[in-house]
Amino acid sequence: MKDFKKYFIIPTTPDQVYLALTTEATIHLWSGDVAEMKPEVGSEFSLWDGSIVGKNLEFEKDKKLVQQWYFGDQPEDSIVTIKLHPHDQGTSVELRHTNIPDEDFEDIVAGWTDSYFGSLQEFYQGDPEHGE
Repeated sequence: MKDFKKYFIIPTTPDQVYLALTTEATIHLWSGDVAEMKPEVGSEFSLWDGSIVGKNLEFEKDKKLVQQWYFGDQPEDSIVTIKLHPHDQGTSVELRHTNIPDEDFEDIVAGWTDSYFGSLQEFYQGDPEHGE
């Protein structure tokens, strides 16, 4: 099991990033795929047409999202914590993902960097209202 921590800058406000992470329609806009998401503690979610599934554990509006990601029958929960901080270029996103199975680690890190936050960065940079 491995842990991953990284910071990303998203060129929009924390409330917009929060909506982009917790609202089905907005997730679909920036990811291009179907998402099932309800910002309710205990609700299950599905992203990228079911490629990522898990349970929502905690929400702090415009500031924090905590999820459990499912990886088969692993002994320890894989927990994703996303914290949003105002930044002079928009929002600083602090990502921490714990207990990633070794065999999935490289794919998960690439997914976070390229598909997940890479797509979110491109989405807001391409929006003249929010981009630079």
